[in-house]
Amino acid sequence: MPYQLSRTRIRFAVLTVLLGAGAGSPAMAEDASAMLQRLAHANELAKAGISEIAAASDAETPFATKAQLGEALYFDTNLSANRTMSCATCHDPSLAFRDPRIDVAGGAFSLGDDGKSLGDRNAPTAAYAKFSPSFHVREDGVAVGGQFWDGRAMDLAEQAGGPPLNPIEMGMPDKASVVERLREDDDYVAGFKALFGEDVWSDSDQAYAAMTKAIAAFEEDDQFAPFDSKYDWFLRGEYKMTPQEELGRVLFFSQQFTNCNTCHMLKTSPTAEGETFTNYEFHNIGVPRNVATRDVLKKDVAFTDNGLLDNAAIEDPAYRGKYKTPSLRNVAVTGPYMHNGVFADLETVVRFYNKYNSKAEINQTNPETGAPWGEPEVLETISLTELEKGDALDSQRIDAIVAFLKTLTDARYEPLLDKQETASSN
Repeated sequence: MPYQLSRTRIRFAVLTVLLGAGAGSPAMAEDASAMLQRLAHANELAKAGISEIAAASDAETPFATKAQLGEALYFDTNLSANRTMSCATCHDPSLAFRDPRIDVAGGAFSLGDDGKSLGDRNAPTAAYAKFSPSFHVREDGVAVGGQFWDGRAMDLAEQAGGPPLNPIEMGMPDKASVVERLREDDDYVAGFKALFGEDVWSDSDQAYAAMTKAIAAFEEDDQFAPFDSKYDWFLRGEYKMTPQEELGRVLFFSQQFTNCNTCHMLKTSPTAEGETFTNYEFHNIGVPRNVATRDVLKKDVAFTDNGLLDNAAIEDPAYRGKYKTPSLRNVAVTGPYMHNGVFADLETVVRFYNKYNSKAEINQTNPETGAPWGEPEVLETISLTELEKGDALDSQRIDAIVAFLKTLTDARYEPLLDKQETASSN
């Protein structure tokens, strides 16, 4: 089973935390105080990991850590009503943690456990999700962080608890029902006790919360965020970008020629390692409705997604139509794009942004449809200040930015890019 790890791997994981070794542990530009805080935090994590292993060793359980338990849960289809769906169904590790079912709704929406329900939003990748801060609204009124497109889950654990109880996703009626499914597995019964305490099964809410914490612990694993793309190698002096990729990189981080890094840059330096390529802010960029897909699926084509306003913590209509800025890590292999999957190709996305800075007819046309870009789903809250920053891009520069974005692909997903190239040339 996926969660049965060797003792050698466990020891290596602990040593990695203790020593800060490995490609998955990025060296970030930081001052002495920040470094000391980070090392202290790493030390606490290491102690916690060692404690978990020690506790699990004293009990009869195949799970040495919460992350191991979380891995088993992540792939477990028994946690859905019809036992057909798991976390991995919509967030497949072999495909950059996106939904692999591209034959369903063109990949724009995910099919539920009941075999017929479809949501209204594109399932975001789970890769690098652990870096999103807890949802909050800054003093300047800008909403930041959380999980899901509307930030409604504060953190990974809360996010993990959502899909099992969502009627159009995994479809379980309540927490107690999920807990009963968990108790069917003797390994879970023993593992939960070893890792969360003997009384974890005494209360459904407590057991359910333990499940979400375990899944979150697994999603903290380095395989979700290895920082081993060509871009990361470039920063370490181990890869030389092609002229086209380098042009795209310069344009992306430019303060003059593009607006890319306005929202898709977290660090203060363009050469800082550990960049997640999102500032986690919420914006409305004027994305049109996915009319074509909704029409084929016989869904209401006039449906308007309220975005951030659907977050229970938000009441101000000024936030309507805004969505969390997604990470651009693995963006070249995680289409379709936008909150509703309206664009199939990454180049289309770049051209869509370009329409705000060029009124030329060619730049006001969606290359996937040959028709003008659709009207924004929500018009009144578009972030025009950010979108209209920068110059119009010609095709050469658009291609260069796309080439650079491809360098943000994790090493394990490079073959997916090769498949794309082969498919486009046929």
